[in-house]
Amino acid sequence: MLFANMKNGLLAIVLAGIIAGAMPVRAQNCGCAEGLCCSRWGYCGTGDDYCGTGCQQGPCNPPPTLNNVSVAEIVTPEFFNGILEVAEASCEGKNFYSRAAFLEALNSYPQFGRIGSIDDSKREIAAFFGHVTHETGHFCYIEEINGATRDYCDETNTQYPCNPDKGYYGRGPIQLSWNFNYGPAGESIGFDGLNSPETVATDPIISFKTALWYWVNSVQPVIGQGFGATIRAINGALECDGGNPATVQRRIEYYTDYCNQLGVDPGPNLTC
Repeated sequence: MLFANMKNGLLAIVLAGIIAGAMPVRAQNCGCAEGLCCSRWGYCGTGDDYCGTGCQQGPCNPPPTLNNVSVAEIVTPEFFNGILEVAEASCEGKNFYSRAAFLEALNSYPQFGRIGSIDDSKREIAAFFGHVTHETGHFCYIEEINGATRDYCDETNTQYPCNPDKGYYGRGPIQLSWNFNYGPAGESIGFDGLNSPETVATDPIISFKTALWYWVNSVQPVIGQGFGATIRAINGALECDGGNPATVQRRIEYYTDYCNQLGVDPGPNLTC
C-alpha cells in the first residue's frame, strides 16, 4: 500500500539533517538557498537524498544514461494481455487497464525499463508487472478491496493535508495509498491528488502514471539490490521481515514467471 517507503524516506531525510548537525530546511516552493537541492519531499539539502531521484530544483544529480531498449517491444500485446486474460470477465479492471494506456503513460517516464543492460531492463519490467499483477489480481481490481473503510490519512503530514471528504485508499496498478503519496503524485502528474484522488480510478492513463511515478521515484533506485528490495520499497514491514511471507512469495512467483517469459535470469536477493 505504498506506506513504508515514502514515510521512511522522509524519516531518512530528517535523520540525515540531524547527523549533519541541523534539521533540514523546509522548502518554500522549492526556493532553496544556492547550492542546495530541493528533494522530492520538498526539503533542502545536499547529497543523494536531496539531489538524487526526484530532485526538483538545484544542483540535482545528472539523470542516468538510458539504453536503447524499447519497452513497447518487450511489453508485447501477448505479454500484457497474458496477464489481463487471467482476470475473470466480471472484473472492472478488464475494461480499464490496457496496454495502450500503459504505453501512453510511459511517454512521461522515459527512464522506466531503460537503465543498465538489456537484461536489467527485462528484469525491471518483470518486477513492475509482477507487483502490478499481485496488487490488482491480474488487472482485476482498480481500487483496494474494502479500502473505503480504512483510514489512510496521515494527519501529521501538513505538506499534504487530507481532505476529510476524500479517501486515500489504494487505487491503480500499484494501489497508490495515503495522502503523502496522492499529494506529490498529483503535483507531478497534473491532477488534484488530495481533492480528487478518485481520478486514479477513473482515468486509466493517470492511473498508470501514478504507478510509474511511484516506481521511478521509490522503486527504481533500489532495483539493483534485487527483487526483494523492490518488495520492501512498496510494502516494507507490512510484508518483509516475516510480516507476510505468503504475499512475498506470491510476488516472487509472478516476478520469476515474467522473467522466464522474457528470457532473463531473475538474479539474486529475491526475498526481503
